[in-house]
Amino acid sequence: MTKVRIIRATPQHCEVLSALHRTSFSKPWSKESFAALLEQPGVAAWISKDNEPSGFILLRSVGDESEILTLAVAPNYRRAGLGTLILKTAFDALQASGAKTMFLEVSVQNPKACGLYRKFGFSPKGTRPAYYSNKNTRAAADAIIMTKTL
Repeated sequence: MTKVRIIRATPQHCEVLSALHRTSFSKPWSKESFAALLEQPGVAAWISKDNEPSGFILLRSVGDESEILTLAVAPNYRRAGLGTLILKTAFDALQASGAKTMFLEVSVQNPKACGLYRKFGFSPKGTRPAYYSNKNTRAAADAIIMTKTL
């Protein structure tokens, strides 16, 4: 991985965000969904660029709480520290804005993401039964609710 730049995403990045999301999720969000989210107060995204867009994070903040709505890293960039870099960039920006706590939901069927979040100090606080549908099976996966104090 060459020198990666992390920039604040804007509504003009919605097509790229949707394409990256499609590489990681069985039910990808459309560019219209990203555009609608990015127009809402308190919603922000950061996108990483190597030679091409390689990953992003989308967050929503209300008061001193923030939620990771989604995070994706393109397959060719996984296991190279990009998710860590994206999370650190987002945490630094959130702390500077006064955020104190952060939460997220992650599928129990995604142990790599669970490990990344644990590495960053997130801890499990509960579950949402059958939260994630799976296009390959009829069974839905539980979500682990994780929180972190910033």
